[in-house]
Amino acid sequence: MRTWPLLIAFFAPGVCGFSAELRLGIVGTDTSHVIAFTNMLNDPTAKGHIEGARVVAAYKGGSADVESSRSRVDGFAKQLDDKFKVRIVGSIPELCSLVDAVLLESVDGRVHLKQAREIIAAKKPLFIDKPLASTLEDAREIARLAKEAGVPWFSASSLRFGGVALMKRGVEGAETWGPGPLEEHHHLDLSWYAIHPLEMLYALMGEGCQEVTRISTADTDVVVGRWKDGRIGTLRALRPYAKYGAVAFRKGDKAQTFDFVENPDGGYIPLVVEIVKFFQTGMPPVPNSETLEMFAFLDAAQRSKGSGGKPAALGL
Repeated sequence: MRTWPLLIAFFAPGVCGFSAELRLGIVGTDTSHVIAFTNMLNDPTAKGHIEGARVVAAYKGGSADVESSRSRVDGFAKQLDDKFKVRIVGSIPELCSLVDAVLLESVDGRVHLKQAREIIAAKKPLFIDKPLASTLEDAREIARLAKEAGVPWFSASSLRFGGVALMKRGVEGAETWGPGPLEEHHHLDLSWYAIHPLEMLYALMGEGCQEVTRISTADTDVVVGRWKDGRIGTLRALRPYAKYGAVAFRKGDKAQTFDFVENPDGGYIPLVVEIVKFFQTGMPPVPNSETLEMFAFLDAAQRSKGSGGKPAALGL
């Protein structure tokens, strides 16, 4: 059995004087992330250039029934080829034969399980861009397959590593907000975009949510989570669009105080730094258990919405 995390850590750039770059592959060229990430990794003159890894191959993928996928998949693939000389291949197994690790970037969470299954079968460490999956069951199956195969993985939003990262955990409560447009094909509707403020909420609160209650209107969703230690965390998803923000409440000597950050997105650089570090070490910056709990949170929020706003327990 190949011990990928140990091998990658041993041969990581700067370790034991070895300076070779990791070869990365992209699955899914239907999101602007593939251009932004590749630019930071492949162009040494780019602002925030990140050393240690390089995108060398990509598989287009794409979803014909998702407009934001079918309208962009070919264009982004062409940019990868023309600007960065990334090799466009015809299958995921072919891609895996050319790379050390994989960025699963498909914008459609419904295809992530199928695509991840092929990547895991090839024993390639992988980063899965948001959303991890379109259902809690798919998310759990990805985790199960990876664990059985000994393949490291993680999934995260860039918002987790932006300004909100400066707001330490250990808070008494938190409220986060951001844009929450929906996509009709995704069963867990908040996973499509509200995953961003949800990542911020968990960055502050950590694991341990037991129950959520969701109030939903055409323009707004408010989801209130109750943690097992009695803390309260609130997610607000706004449509059609909104700025990001977060408030973290803390106990002072006599009363609660709070930290506030508006538009905490620090861009993609902090996330891509974490991705490269993960591929070098095999250690995910976000525990897989926390990522799965976030999907249990979304699943409970969906059930709460379906019941007209009744509280729903997380199916952990």
